[in-house]
Amino acid sequence: MYIKPSENHWCGRIDSETDPLSYRVHQQVKLLDLTAEIKKVGTGKSFGLIGFKCDEGVRRNQGRRGAAKAPEEVKRAIAKFPWHLPMNTKVFDTGDIECVEGNMEEAQAELGETVSFLFKKGVTPLIIGGGHETFYGHYLGVREYLGPDASIGIINIDAHFDMRPYEQQTSSGTMFKQILDQDQNCGYLAAGIQKLGNTAALFETAHKYNVSYIVEEQLSSPDTSGALKQLDDFAAKYDNLILTLCTDVINSSFAPGVSAPSPFGLEPKKVRELIRYIVSKEKTISFDVCEVNPDFDNGNKTIALAAHFIKEGLMNFNK
Repeated sequence: MYIKPSENHWCGRIDSETDPLSYRVHQQVKLLDLTAEIKKVGTGKSFGLIGFKCDEGVRRNQGRRGAAKAPEEVKRAIAKFPWHLPMNTKVFDTGDIECVEGNMEEAQAELGETVSFLFKKGVTPLIIGGGHETFYGHYLGVREYLGPDASIGIINIDAHFDMRPYEQQTSSGTMFKQILDQDQNCGYLAAGIQKLGNTAALFETAHKYNVSYIVEEQLSSPDTSGALKQLDDFAAKYDNLILTLCTDVINSSFAPGVSAPSPFGLEPKKVRELIRYIVSKEKTISFDVCEVNPDFDNGNKTIALAAHFIKEGLMNFNK
């Protein structure tokens, strides 16, 4: 299921080949083939972009398929940005994991192995989904790397709880319930929740599992100090934080290319503010962006947003 990184994703305008202040991301990204022998990365921050080419979970959840195409398109968009990172920062394209013939659980397990491997090599994983089932593989890798005793706080910027029952099958709408059922050292906060995006049963499930949540109206108001305090109080309870962004949390006029569009979602600047705030915390160890669907995008709006959010994550990580 592993696909090696390709230099075809990393091209674009060149303002200078000698002045580092003029470099763009495509001039600085290195390819890291995970099938080759890899030594531990040296000094400075190091990030590994890993794509998860899967939307089988979206299909099972009766959403709009197409998110499996996002990793390639988002990487191409990131390539064109100015560098704006310290020169000792390393960014690697580490390839993609592809879901083959609907074998989502196998693909999630392989993503988990890849995430754990990157951590062990001193590389911070930044994962580009794929449907939001991407996050379950992300979580598996974090837990394998940290071991069973470390506490993990999961922050999900999303319109949906994604805590549906999974007795019949898992999907892009079940993974947070899966995690909380199997891992007593995890907690979950969802930011951006919409009442019309979740049934009353899902709100009841969230209460039963002691899930913290912030509704969209709180984040859309001029004063978000209460919401940020809720994030801080949640983060203080855990040894480590992992962040996941489902792009369907964004207003569909800004982000039409998602699996489940929302007319009353958050504005992009609010999402950017949340990402900057969360990734800057020292406890934050990894980040993913999910549910971008190029098949339904308009003028690459959603692809561009996802690329911006990933670059924001890079620039503000543990800052």
